[in-house]
Amino acid sequence: MINFQTGLFRAASAALALAFLFTVSTPVEANPDRWRLQGWSKTDFSKKSIDFKDVLSGGPPKDGIPSIDNPKFVPVADITGLVDTEPVVSLEIDGDARAYPFQILMWHEIINDVIGGTPIVVTYCPLCNSAVVFDRRLDGKLLEFGTTGKLRKSNLIMYDRQTESWWQQFVGVGIVGKYTDRTLETFPARIEAFGKFKARHGKGKVLVPNDESMRQYGRNPYAGYDTAATPFLYSGDMPEGINPMARVVAFKVDGKPQAVTIELLRKKGKLELGNIEISWQKGQNSALDTSRIAKGRDVGNVVVQRKSAGGTEDILYDVTFAFVFYAFFPKQPIIDS
Repeated sequence: MINFQTGLFRAASAALALAFLFTVSTPVEANPDRWRLQGWSKTDFSKKSIDFKDVLSGGPPKDGIPSIDNPKFVPVADITGLVDTEPVVSLEIDGDARAYPFQILMWHEIINDVIGGTPIVVTYCPLCNSAVVFDRRLDGKLLEFGTTGKLRKSNLIMYDRQTESWWQQFVGVGIVGKYTDRTLETFPARIEAFGKFKARHGKGKVLVPNDESMRQYGRNPYAGYDTAATPFLYSGDMPEGINPMARVVAFKVDGKPQAVTIELLRKKGKLELGNIEISWQKGQNSALDTSRIAKGRDVGNVVVQRKSAGGTEDILYDVTFAFVFYAFFPKQPIIDS
């Protein structure tokens, strides 16, 4: 049996980890020459779609937050220490169903994997609470992703190890280097409580740590972050008439970004926007509330589906903060009533 709690206290305390992050996370000089000296000699800085001054250091260096490149899984029935209400990113491709617990994503942010024969990368940005799964194939090439240690609009900037192009995690778009303006394909994963994944996929697999003593798996080093007054390492405009840290469900209708607040969904239970149905059910811990994820307040489970004559199908969505959606889609309203 796999117990996620083994070895939790062999690492430094979560409080100290958070203090470290907040202390060293400062703006850096937007200078490609300096970045090259920091290990970015392969990146083509002549190609970009952003202003370099918007790039901030998140504290850790390149790959300082280590991706998981050889993920380890066990059958869902062999998992202990992961309570039914803890959040996971779940995905099924060609009958291969897998769950990626937030308690692991919190410390690694990127999981390079192959599921159902398809190369994917599972990504999570804690400061945006943004979890998105991308296809690792582009132009016939297989990419592997890592963390840059840098942020833009408080959002993770990841990179591919083949060209060292930089990618914006929330939207999956290349922003610096060879793949500038290219977009990664996405998969409609669910962000759900572990118990719901277990009920749907009794023979599924669950990601477990390669080394349980490597990080404080199960701990949240950003305790209290999602009820803070303002986001961390963000200096852009804030959305009007809504708490910037309010959770919203972001999705697209006919290619146009949309967002609905979790609070509205909590009140309604279900919303229909054209042929898109969004439902909410209680029973999922916030990963960014208390110091232990399993004790986080209930933020609920969201399912977003498209209805058609043939039935319903899951579509891509993300559960993020209002300031994040506004930062990337400032002209799109956030539905709150």
